[in-house]
Amino acid sequence: MAYSDRELLARLIECEAGGEGERGMKAVASVVMNRVNAAGGEYARVGQGSIRRIIMQPGQFVCASETERGAYNPQNIYNMRPTDTHYSIADWAIAGNRLMGLGEALWFFNPFSDTCRGNFPSGVGVFLTRIGNHCFYDPTDAYYDT
Repeated sequence: MAYSDRELLARLIECEAGGEGERGMKAVASVVMNRVNAAGGEYARVGQGSIRRIIMQPGQFVCASETERGAYNPQNIYNMRPTDTHYSIADWAIAGNRLMGLGEALWFFNPFSDTCRGNFPSGVGVFLTRIGNHCFYDPTDAYYDT
């Protein structure tokens, strides 16, 4: 199915952060757009400024995958039904807005615990903040060598 960039982003927002409230959804949208606009490193090279390439890059967003570890992943963007809220947040992010205090965060994940790792993934991201159930990470200088 050929979704527009807006549709892909709205579906990813719903899938990755639908239960995290407006701030959590804006944080996820901000990470995606930070990757789209990355000045260097892997996301600049792979994404080349494309929302679609960033979202569909293998191994980046569980929600962009129909299978995980060889099994069907029912929590995927194709099964989402975005609402006006998800589209509004996608439009907000595409227009250049970012969540205040999120910096240049390029990663987030749910640790399923009360604490966030200091670095993620490996040494290229450093802990910035926690919003809801997700930990967010800014790039280190090492990221730009990826």
